[in-house]
Amino acid sequence: MLENLGIATEGGSARAKNVAAVIVTANMPPFVQSGARIDIDVSSMGDAASLAGGTLVMTPLKAADGEIYAVGQGSVIVGGFTAQGQAEQLTQGVPTAGRVPNGAIVERSVPAEFDDQGVLTLQLRNPDFSTAIRIADAINDYTAQRFGMRVAAERDARTVQIRRPKNVSAARFYAEIENLVVESDTPARVVIDERTGTIVIGNNVKISRVAISHGTLTVRITEAPKVVQPEPFSKGVTAVEPFTAIEATRPDARVAVLDGPNLETLVSGLNRLGVKPDGIIAILQGIKSAGALQADLVLQ
Repeated sequence: MLENLGIATEGGSARAKNVAAVIVTANMPPFVQSGARIDIDVSSMGDAASLAGGTLVMTPLKAADGEIYAVGQGSVIVGGFTAQGQAEQLTQGVPTAGRVPNGAIVERSVPAEFDDQGVLTLQLRNPDFSTAIRIADAINDYTAQRFGMRVAAERDARTVQIRRPKNVSAARFYAEIENLVVESDTPARVVIDERTGTIVIGNNVKISRVAISHGTLTVRITEAPKVVQPEPFSKGVTAVEPFTAIEATRPDARVAVLDGPNLETLVSGLNRLGVKPDGIIAILQGIKSAGALQADLVLQ
């Protein structure tokens, strides 16, 4: 690559400290045509410390079929930084990954027959039967007044099929129905991330009346080794005497009655216990085991 740029490497002996090997990725949006610009992501794949201030040279972007669909180059924008001295290094964010806005020009478009499709299939990001039925009903109510026909039918919890009327273009018809307002149904679900202690409780989560007692056992182990010095003019040697202090405490447990017909009362009842997030995780798992949690418990 350096030889193509006019730099003589002299048999591979050239060493450039400000050159980084990177991997470049991009996503092709739907309906993109040749000549359009798209954003590209740049990530270091070597030992480079930072990509700040760097410039991506002309890079062909290939798809899984081996064809070149875009060519990217430009200045790399990095959100983090790194500073290093002889005895300390400070890093904030990820300085080895950046982005080139509008850095790639599309050379080859993906063929699509959008206007020729008589049936459109909508796929829900969050599968739910109630939401799929509401979407189909909202579309049918609109098309019955606008075109005098019902065109939507729910197939399952994820899929809704729409038949396009023949007297309107596909782009105009889909632009009209995409502005319809549909209230999505939220599943009763509690998501727990035990690594970070994050707890997300859905609005439809309910807890049957249950009494809870929670007490946390805390064990603190302290290592305080002592240095023992020998007597002066003796043949003794300095030694380290280990000393370990173990302390166990158990705070008074509280007994609370939880009855959560809605999210507000559920959160209020958990706050009355005065426990930390890890304690709330254990409580929710116990409530689920007791059959009192009327929701799905998802552990991550």
